[in-house]
Amino acid sequence: MKLLKDIKALVVGLGITGKHLGRHAITIQYPEEKWTMPERSRGIVVLLSDKETGKLNCTGCLLCEKACPTAAIRIEAPRDEKKKRHLKSFVVDNALCCFCGLCEEACNFDALKMAGKYEFSTENKDDLIWDMKKLQEVGLDVPYTPRPKKKPADKKPVAKPATPKPPEAEKDQTESSSDDGKPKEIPSTEQEPPESAGPMPAADENAAPPVEPEDKKTPDDKEGQP
Repeated sequence: MKLLKDIKALVVGLGITGKHLGRHAITIQYPEEKWTMPERSRGIVVLLSDKETGKLNCTGCLLCEKACPTAAIRIEAPRDEKKKRHLKSFVVDNALCCFCGLCEEACNFDALKMAGKYEFSTENKDDLIWDMKKLQEVGLDVPYTPRPKKKPADKKPVAKPATPKPPEAEKDQTESSSDDGKPKEIPSTEQEPPESAGPMPAADENAAPPVEPEDKKTPDDKEGQP
């Protein structure tokens, strides 16, 4: 049973080989011919420089060193009196590098890149430890697109505290005007007449005039009576 499985696997392998017998060979004659590496290929780590000034883009933030899982990157960037870092040394041990690309993803300043270069084999391991000068030299001809620089955000104006008014001015202002800006109305002490329950009846022309009480008659009116 096992022999049959082995024969089947052999026939399948020979069938795949037979499909390519009549095709053109795709083997590259290295080192005379070299394959062009893709843009996002993960080759050797290099440091990038500013295209105008030629200075390194690295700011010594240590993000790539912290992101490296094999501790292949060692950076020295001490702080000055103003607590600003200055890059002193940048070392990459290519014997420890696993070419994962995490250092390139962690960098925010286009300071390093996984270049498409791979011809750096050597018999001595010490030759695989590259310092800052070697990393910058190899990365001079590596193309990259610089990120647009962010403009600093405009500072919002801070509201100044209101100056307190003198108590005399506040007193005069409250007495001269009300809350809505109109002069205050002084309440009247006179009582308003009560509202009538209904319309007044019309006066009758033939009705007798009202008789005044005797107490309200004057002495002249009493003498005139019979």
